[in-house]
Amino acid sequence: MKKQNNIEMFLRLAQFTVERADEAIFWHDHNGAFKHVNEAACQHLGYSRNELIGLTVHDIAPDMQKDSWPAFWNNIKKRKVYTIETRHRSKDGQIIPVEVYVNFMEFEGREYAVSFVRDITERKLNEEERTKAFEEIQHLKEQLELENEYLHEEVLELQPYGCIVGKSPALQNILRQIGMVAPTDASVLITGESGTGKELIAREIHKQSPRNDRSMIRVNCASIPKDLYESEFFGHVKGAFTGAVRDRAGRFELAHEGTLFLDEVGEIPLELQSKLLRVLQEGSYERIGDEKTRQTNVRIVAATNRNLKKEIEIGKFREDLYYRLNVFPIEVIPLRQRRGDIPLLAAYFLDSAVKRFNCPKPILTKADVLQLQNYAWPGNIRELQNIIERAVITQSSNRVRLDIPLKKEDASFSPPPTKSKIPNTVLLTNSDIKRIERDNIAAVLKQTKWKIFGNAGAAELIELKPTTLIAKIKKLGLKKQI
Repeated sequence: MKKQNNIEMFLRLAQFTVERADEAIFWHDHNGAFKHVNEAACQHLGYSRNELIGLTVHDIAPDMQKDSWPAFWNNIKKRKVYTIETRHRSKDGQIIPVEVYVNFMEFEGREYAVSFVRDITERKLNEEERTKAFEEIQHLKEQLELENEYLHEEVLELQPYGCIVGKSPALQNILRQIGMVAPTDASVLITGESGTGKELIAREIHKQSPRNDRSMIRVNCASIPKDLYESEFFGHVKGAFTGAVRDRAGRFELAHEGTLFLDEVGEIPLELQSKLLRVLQEGSYERIGDEKTRQTNVRIVAATNRNLKKEIEIGKFREDLYYRLNVFPIEVIPLRQRRGDIPLLAAYFLDSAVKRFNCPKPILTKADVLQLQNYAWPGNIRELQNIIERAVITQSSNRVRLDIPLKKEDASFSPPPTKSKIPNTVLLTNSDIKRIERDNIAAVLKQTKWKIFGNAGAAELIELKPTTLIAKIKKLGLKKQI
């Protein structure tokens, strides 16, 4: 009697424990029909106990197919204990991710299974967030790697101007224009000859803009092979074409929320200009080989040394694209029209070259500066930089020798042209030579205001000793005009 009472007590205790358990517990037979459930199972699915007893595993598990049940049951019998992650469907249709521990048992000659179910919704959300975060980190890593790759290319290509140097009225006007347009998101078209520093203007616009915490991505439109323009601008997916061995972001994606600088924009093929116009108008594009439409938010700054209006007339540039780019035009004047900035630029390039090449700092005399100012500079600031760097490298005894092509129209100390041209086949007489020498000395004395000695003096400019020059002045009868 006492033994019977103990058994009943243990049975009640077991039933009490099952009912109070936090985990949902289901008993079902070999067909999946529920025979018993606890209160947590009812709360888990939103059914009453009687409703659940009338259901099967297939009714609450949308991933469990009836034709696969026999194999599943045999697996349970074989393993005795089985753990799976699956999904349950509640009475109101909600899908709940769950982890199920299934235990096989035999009772009174029949086969059953008891399943302990744990709701893992929160864990799945955390995993999804971690996965999403990981994917975002990977995306940012790939974008940074590509950005670094592009920036490395820019470092190799970029002439080290450093900053905008000069005080001429023309340059001050450009700086005022930059100050007006930089805080806006307006597209800017920078025009001017090659070597005038159009990229510096673009970088200054980006620097003063609200987007300066993001990158300015540069596209040299003149250096891209014709069949790679679309990939360069918009990117591609792996396998989109021969050689596309991995997904690659385009320049528009890299410049998102920053500035995209289209250098030499006049070189873009006509057939691609319509796609570029679409991105500028709608802010959307697709990678090559990808159906997904991506959005981009970029500020466009373009530059060209071409006359785009003439390109429009001959059908090489779209008029609608031109007006889209030319919201705010900035014209960069050539160096020969801002000669007053040459001394400052020369000094800046001299200091930069000395640091860059680890050379002694040579002396740049007034005569050197005059020589620089009297040159036409067809290559503009880039040519000036190259000549200064070459002079630093080839200096001798801390003096520079400027490798400037001398032309009569460029050098004021060259002999002025005579009224009648002398054919190369005619020999010069002694009087011709004396006349040319006299005209040359007269010109240099006028330029130096009759300063003969010292730096930038007449003697230094024509490479004569001062005493020799004085003797020639007396012999030629030259006198200072008062």
